[in-house]
Amino acid sequence: MATYCLTVARLQLALGQGVRRLHVSAAFNAKAKVSMSRFEPSNFVNYEKLNENVNIVRKRLNRPLTLSEKIVYGHLDDPVGQDIARGRTYLRLRPDRVAMQDATAQMAMLQFISSGLPQVAVPSTIHCDHLIEAQIGGAKDLARAKDINAEVYNFLASAGAKYGVGFWKPGSGIIHQIILENYAYPGVLLIGTDSHTPNGGGLGSICIGVGGADAVDVMAGIPWELKCPNVIGVKLTGKLSGWTSPKDVILKVAGILTVKGGTGAIVEYHGPGVDSISCTGMATICNMGAEIGATTSVFPYNHRMKTYLEKTGRGDIAALADDYADLLVPDAGCEYDSMVEINLDELKPHINGPFTPDLAHPMADIGATAVKNGWPLQVKVGLIGSCTNSSYEDMGRSASVAKQALDKGLKCKAAFTITPGSEQIRATIERDGYSKILGDVGGMVLANACGPCIGQWDRRDVKKGEKNTIVTSYNRNFTARNDANPATHAFVASPEIVTALAIAGTLDFNPEVDYLTAANGEKFKLKPPSADELPKLDFDPGQDTYQHPPAEGGSKLRVDVSPTSTRLQLLEPFDKWAGGDLEDLQILIKVSGQRIIWGLFRRGKCTTDHISAAGPWLKFRGHLDNISNNMLIGAVNIENDGVNKIKNQLTGEYGGVPDVARHYKANGLSWVVVGDDNYGEGSSREHAALEPRHLGGRCIIVKSFARIHETNLKKQGMLPLTFQNPADYDKIRPDDKISIKGLATFAPGKPLSTVVKHSDGTKDEFQLNHTFNETQIEWFQAGSALNRMKELQ
Repeated sequence: MATYCLTVARLQLALGQGVRRLHVSAAFNAKAKVSMSRFEPSNFVNYEKLNENVNIVRKRLNRPLTLSEKIVYGHLDDPVGQDIARGRTYLRLRPDRVAMQDATAQMAMLQFISSGLPQVAVPSTIHCDHLIEAQIGGAKDLARAKDINAEVYNFLASAGAKYGVGFWKPGSGIIHQIILENYAYPGVLLIGTDSHTPNGGGLGSICIGVGGADAVDVMAGIPWELKCPNVIGVKLTGKLSGWTSPKDVILKVAGILTVKGGTGAIVEYHGPGVDSISCTGMATICNMGAEIGATTSVFPYNHRMKTYLEKTGRGDIAALADDYADLLVPDAGCEYDSMVEINLDELKPHINGPFTPDLAHPMADIGATAVKNGWPLQVKVGLIGSCTNSSYEDMGRSASVAKQALDKGLKCKAAFTITPGSEQIRATIERDGYSKILGDVGGMVLANACGPCIGQWDRRDVKKGEKNTIVTSYNRNFTARNDANPATHAFVASPEIVTALAIAGTLDFNPEVDYLTAANGEKFKLKPPSADELPKLDFDPGQDTYQHPPAEGGSKLRVDVSPTSTRLQLLEPFDKWAGGDLEDLQILIKVSGQRIIWGLFRRGKCTTDHISAAGPWLKFRGHLDNISNNMLIGAVNIENDGVNKIKNQLTGEYGGVPDVARHYKANGLSWVVVGDDNYGEGSSREHAALEPRHLGGRCIIVKSFARIHETNLKKQGMLPLTFQNPADYDKIRPDDKISIKGLATFAPGKPLSTVVKHSDGTKDEFQLNHTFNETQIEWFQAGSALNRMKELQ
């Protein structure tokens, strides 16, 4: 049965009486132009064009549109002729802007340099947030990062200046917080080279995580392709209160939909409960939508977004959005592909984990569940912040909890770290006293950067292999992600719950019902946290950390990459398809399917963290050959349940995955990887696709792919294929050779066939599916999307 959107009338009530219907286009033509951001005064918000395109598409489809459809279809390259079918057709879109974090920007800019184009075609920015390791505290860690990463920062700054890309220096903050504060606005279509780009959906934007090659397309002025998303509706009723926070909404949704339940879909939140959530709270929910595989998530424009825009110096955009309010909410009567309903009055605080972000537990249950499964109860470290939860409100609610403990003479029993989301947040919480409270309770304020959330953490309180528990307000908790220790049990919760658990020092503490013991021996309960959504005074911007591209252009500037650098390497084109079938590809590794992980029966994950680890490897993100030494070193080999231990079929000896791959390549032997479900879950890092291609891989065959990784593989000339019958996964043995047949007639919707030769002389034959369209087949034939771009110039 069809499900339906919230009525526009209710949204208009939420926005106030100033909202009016659109009826006289001349009124809008007369309006003054409004800049997209203060950094790009000559690029303007174009709601008129968006509205025009939406009207064309609505008339063509003859039905009401969801909000996400309005924004996505409103950015179609050809709204008149584009074939539109949810979940089936590929859309050609014109995004408004591009954002890149420093770890992925290196490869994106190297690819853009290879394109030979003089300037980016759309507003674009680089954000330095990934290369700062948490070690001893914010200022010293930042200084150290600037020193050891000077070559990379200089490359990104000079490349930005030459090609017209804005550059946010190290210390500016996390890319997604900077976007929310400066670049996101209702109705914008933004792509970013980070999987948590959907954070901007909290401001009514469609913000989508992509690989660097997709960013290059948009920066080159080429229409960007996206498979037409399905739309999952999440209807919120009731009101958030007490210990329940916006984070608990997405923790609950993750438990319902699982890590792949949102694949191929945009999650669209609506309903009367939306108005009880702050703008930054909505951003938290959209941010962690990446953990359910969603293309992105979005909320409808309302007064909470208007207030945030005004407080961040963008009142002119808010006023314009008010005039186009009907455009920025779903049409009455629109249909969703599926629906989830959550009553916020009944929602309880949650904590998810360990080892996967969709293992959801109400706080009331986690203690007993931990005991049953043998998870350590002692909380070693509590970590708050990250791109998911580092807003002013988040820090205020955490400080509210910490202040209660301090007033009773208590400090944290666990180690405690705080990561501000941006320089603006750092300066403002320092001015308003939150930093002092969090420090006094035992916390250490880290640099304005990703830090431990992405493995940039020099952790020394436990040894590798030592079983322990940490709790974070982050988004991901894959095995070994935060600290490179596979025995660390990482749990994800709201910042206020993490703060409470750090004070109590134990996982089985439920602040809703449990008591703490004050310094004088009396028992007391923590009161539910309370804090201002936004500062009463204006935000303190802190230090100026933005570098504008030169007004005169960068044609006279040089971007040099030393041939002896270990951090940066210019790219060489990948070889073209030779014109025939792929014969006798060697199985490099068959990634394990189901297995027991620390007492949990889970599907064997092969995330992008397993394919191309972060942490200490981040320093090689601009050097393809060096970063390739981490390829698949975290994947579990089904042959022996070992990690980074596979048999070299040419020598009979066991070695590391990258070493064996290099040996095969040197001997002219191409290879294939076989995997399980949701292969490539997690980060947008295209290195997980570049590395296999660089080391001689031709094909990845799995039961299913995560969206971004599948696209990244296609962009680099790889063949991402799926078993037509998932049971065929079990027919493949680690020493098999595989031939891919039918490439001479490779066509959209037409399966390829495979012949699997076993070492005992027998063979199996079966069908493999793909999702290539005609343009993507051209990428494969040219050797990569970048090769094809250059052919067309």
